Amino acid sequence: MIAVIDWIAEPMSYPFMQRALVVSLTVAAVCAVSSCYLVLKGWSLMGDAISHAVLPGIVLAYVLGLPLAAGAFVAGLSCAVFTGYLKENSRVKEDTVMGIVFSGMFGLGLVIFTKVETDQHLMHILFGNVLGVTVRDLVETAIVAGGTLLVVLLKRRDLLLYCFDPNHARSIGLPVRVLHYGLLVLLSLTIVASLKAVGIILVIAMLIAPGATAYLLTDSFERMMVIAVAVATTSAALGTLISFHIDGATGACIVLVQAAFFTLAFLFAPKQGLLTRATS
Repeated sequence: MIAVIDWIAEPMSYPFMQRALVVSLTVAAVCAVSSCYLVLKGWSLMGDAISHAVLPGIVLAYVLGLPLAAGAFVAGLSCAVFTGYLKENSRVKEDTVMGIVFSGMFGLGLVIFTKVETDQHLMHILFGNVLGVTVRDLVETAIVAGGTLLVVLLKRRDLLLYCFDPNHARSIGLPVRVLHYGLLVLLSLTIVASLKAVGIILVIAMLIAPGATAYLLTDSFERMMVIAVAVATTSAALGTLISFHIDGATGACIVLVQAAFFTLAFLFAPKQGLLTRATS
């Protein structure tokens, strides 16, 4: 017991680890709530597309002297809107359109980045730098994540009905188009809030794994959200502590812990578990 307390207390004696833990928990909570809607809607690839598409926005914001978060948000939302426009005005399927748009914007971002003299480290943008988070970064992340989480929770029933049955939502008078683009805005804000912690590449795992894990464990959406948040925040705490002790990348450690939770749910979930069904 004492060894466990020391294992937790040692990294928490450093201010940078304290900030890293707070940011990780904040990002994990908002990503977990968003992931439930993405899994239900089947929008996992949309999260991937927007997370990759923010790179040119980040680089251009740096060149223009604007906040990086603002550039990331504009680029991510532009990707989502452009994807919707192409889907509605061509024969190409949505997943194909998303693949073309996000890969094109990601490639554009890489090209621009190589042509701009900057002290921004590309690896930090791609994979995050949670151990380098400042107090200002912490405040910015808390504001964006907190606002996003508040809106999602206030509109959770309308968003749930839209994700589950858009036709029924339209028939009872809900503004389906507003909900559609509203969810995309919230997704973009979630990704912006997560950039400092896990970066462009790993944020997609944070947006899928908690919801997918919870989806295997319950048939109730309310319980699904609670389980997703519990899995995400536990993974964030464990991943942050493990990264300190093994001197590993914090974002990657968090994602690996989430993957471990999903594997356990996939194997041992009460109704949907692979081994549970095999032995029943």
